[in-house]
Amino acid sequence: MPTIRDRDTDGLAADELIRIYTVMEQARQFEEKLYYLFLTGIMPGTMHQATGQEAVAVGVCSVLDPRDTITSTHRGHQHCIAKRVPIREMMCEMFAKANGSCRAMGGSMHLTDFDRGMLGAFAIVGAGIPIATGAALSARTQGTERVSVAFFGDGAINEGVFHESLNMAGLWKLPVIYVCENNQYALSMTNERSSAVPEPHRRVAGYDILSTRVDGNDVVAVRAATTSAVERARAGDGPTFIECLTYRIRGHARFEPGNYRDKEEVEEWKQRDPIERLRESLARNGVASQDELDRIRDRVDAEIDEDIEFAKAQEDPRPDDYRSYIVKERLS
Repeated sequence: MPTIRDRDTDGLAADELIRIYTVMEQARQFEEKLYYLFLTGIMPGTMHQATGQEAVAVGVCSVLDPRDTITSTHRGHQHCIAKRVPIREMMCEMFAKANGSCRAMGGSMHLTDFDRGMLGAFAIVGAGIPIATGAALSARTQGTERVSVAFFGDGAINEGVFHESLNMAGLWKLPVIYVCENNQYALSMTNERSSAVPEPHRRVAGYDILSTRVDGNDVVAVRAATTSAVERARAGDGPTFIECLTYRIRGHARFEPGNYRDKEEVEEWKQRDPIERLRESLARNGVASQDELDRIRDRVDAEIDEDIEFAKAQEDPRPDDYRSYIVKERLS
């Protein structure tokens, strides 16, 4: 396929742009269907959507190799999908089925798939940051070129483990990329009300880490920043901090409407929808027509519906299945 050279597409091949668009649609539609399933009571537990933030997860992970690792947050569905964790297995996990990604032991907030480099989604704010830092230290110790990425929200920058991890990474020049999804609210708290320095990318100056801020709703911009960070990490030049300025269209969780935000603010950010922006760019640059993109959207929709029906029909775990996953330590 031809290579499109334009500031909108950054010289990416057309097939790669189509793949990125497809994964963004998968991330969006997976969560939209979960929202309905949770509200109707068909699905157990709760969930946290990242609607409107798809460009971050997909833009970052589109640069990574299968060998590279990531850690995520309680809002981690999109990161898993972008890291190619099978959607069908994720859906089974959402339904708490025995063949889910975590064998029904994780649920929405604790998705993990070591085979795909997904080291875990963590419900505790900031908990994935030291895990990713440790994975980078492991890569350095083993002499590999593996890169580690930590995804976290703006609320995590006030956690002590954030600063401890960045200090270690900066000191030892570890191959780790810190991706802050600045959706501007830590639950209902804005950065301006919780941080003396509210811009996350400025908080890392004391750790000798290269930092940058990008438009987190522009998947090509996110990908470009990540490409540079990955190259630095593989070359041994140390960590990078990327602040992705974005917005979650829905509330903090399925039960929380987000009424603390002005309606005008939400509507303004809806106009910056990362998927619609990419669609317009692809059509404008002759990569795909709107009809072709609609067909991709429809195909993704149908595939996820099939995954839902598949998951519903699977077996529930047995009450004592958890015993199979207990690590038994022997004292000598």
